[in-house]
Amino acid sequence: MAFDNKVIWITGASSGIGQALARQLADRGAKLVLSARREETLREVQQSCRDPDSHLVLPLDMCEPAAIGPAARHVIERCGQVDFLVNNAGVSQRALALDTKLDVDRRIMETNYFGPVALTKAVLPSMVERRSGHIVVVSSLLGKFGVAYRSAYAGSKHAVVGFFDALRVELHDAGVQVTVVCPGFIRTNASLNALAADGSPHGAMDHNIEHGMDPDECARQIVRSIERGKREVYVAGKEKLVLLLKRFSPRLFHQVILKTRLK
Repeated sequence: MAFDNKVIWITGASSGIGQALARQLADRGAKLVLSARREETLREVQQSCRDPDSHLVLPLDMCEPAAIGPAARHVIERCGQVDFLVNNAGVSQRALALDTKLDVDRRIMETNYFGPVALTKAVLPSMVERRSGHIVVVSSLLGKFGVAYRSAYAGSKHAVVGFFDALRVELHDAGVQVTVVCPGFIRTNASLNALAADGSPHGAMDHNIEHGMDPDECARQIVRSIERGKREVYVAGKEKLVLLLKRFSPRLFHQVILKTRLK
């Protein structure tokens, strides 16, 4: 019953984790706001959800800061309030730091960090005023450590973890919860859509992602974590053991990470 008739705004809702979350939350009675860049794809997701007419489609590019404030005002005016904000939109990377153009680094940071921060700041005052709300942000296991070919991506996800950890402390007495989700290998189009050094799509499926966790299972774990008010959750297979290596055996961790440098 935690989501029944609640307004839940999901960014990156057109595919992957966002799409799976939309369907599962709609099944639990939520009224969704579905955002991503592609309106046509969002319409398809809307129609695949239970009670499609109760959900709002709102195209939004997280790389366009000027659009975020007006979008938040529109949602609050249209829906009355936002009970849950799920910052899920993001873009990955497949390029060496040395080769990556700086504007590509900035684009990744804008999408993965500044976009969620801006949208959260736009929605948060109304939550604080009501003393009710829940902010969810999808980071990554790479928000905890870095690997080759993901420098900007790992940097953006580290920044997300830091910001929302601090925000959680600030909101402790405000009635607003914050959950940080760190997925591992999830079977999505993340590597296909990842940015190459020049900003073009990588266009290839990574082996680990192709054989990763099903997005529906990932969404189920995220939904359960939100219901339970978890502060941080790792949604991953055996790859999350790397976190233990980093903490308890830094030397072995470094050796494991070096083996990924050509993948």
